[in-house]
Amino acid sequence: MGAHHAYAVTVTWPAPQPGGDADAHPGTTSYTAYSRDHEVHITGKPALPGSADPAYRGDPSRYNPEELFVASLSQCHMLWFLHLAAEKGVVVREYTDDATGTMRVEARGEGRFTDVTLHPRVVVDPGPRANDEALAALHHRAHAMCFIARSVSFPVILEPAPVRTTEVSAP
Repeated sequence: MGAHHAYAVTVTWPAPQPGGDADAHPGTTSYTAYSRDHEVHITGKPALPGSADPAYRGDPSRYNPEELFVASLSQCHMLWFLHLAAEKGVVVREYTDDATGTMRVEARGEGRFTDVTLHPRVVVDPGPRANDEALAALHHRAHAMCFIARSVSFPVILEPAPVRTTEVSAP
């Protein structure tokens, strides 16, 4: 039997407002009356300011769950890729992913993600495994290992950029 890991977060609403009276908010007296601002708390870490997507009356300066969901898929893939690269002796110097996600909302308001696309770009040291084919295999394995990608019911598409290698200095 495998290991079990538990994760705990606390989400609080309303979020404290600087200089504001926490008891003065109107509550959910109407759809337009209440703030979507909230905080996500994880023990030992700074509070994460959350809100709804601006399309749903959220504050665009705060993180929304949909953005964080796409970010979690990207982070999970990256961390597995780096792990697998280290195991294979591939020295990764830079990793960037401009991940995108698409969410469809039905007429009655129910929504779901239809896909997330990862666009990883890596810079690696020159070597026998510093080629598109070898790195594509690492991306494929990282995708298969990512706990979050394995937990979703929609496609997570990988579109890695061609590999770039670091410059080799002449002596």
